[in-house]
Amino acid sequence: MKQLKVIPDIADVLLHSGNMRLLDSIVDYDAEFTIAAYTPVLGAWYADQEGNMPAWIGIELMAQAISAHAGLLKYGSTTLPKHGALLGTRSYQAFKPVFVVNQALMIHVTLVYRDISGLGAYDCRIYYQQTLADDSAPNLLAKATLKVFEPDNFQQFLQDHAS
Repeated sequence: MKQLKVIPDIADVLLHSGNMRLLDSIVDYDAEFTIAAYTPVLGAWYADQEGNMPAWIGIELMAQAISAHAGLLKYGSTTLPKHGALLGTRSYQAFKPVFVVNQALMIHVTLVYRDISGLGAYDCRIYYQQTLADDSAPNLLAKATLKVFEPDNFQQFLQDHAS
């Protein structure tokens, strides 16, 4: 009998909290990818006059999905999620100026590279969630490659790299 995959609550794998947590849930994951969901809400700190999320915040959605992926890989073990750093992005492209309020987003992150030092790279995509009635291809909203680093000692990393 095939065992069902346990998908934990987002708070159990992502260190962000309060209004700085921009992910609602994990949709799916394995060792190589994570799909997270978020729905922009009216009145949020980032909302424009119409309640939409500016597309440049997509980089943060991607970074949080990567952080959730790292947390998911440790979930159920004695190793707790750690703080990481976004080192940079390669050619972030947003194909719409905003992510529309109350329209669910799917954030897909796929591991490209990770080494034992904690350095990694992920291909990232953001789509509007498809409904069962919508059989068209997903609407690509943004894409990028993000480079990240998960140091053993985050506080020491910050001290070493403070300007």
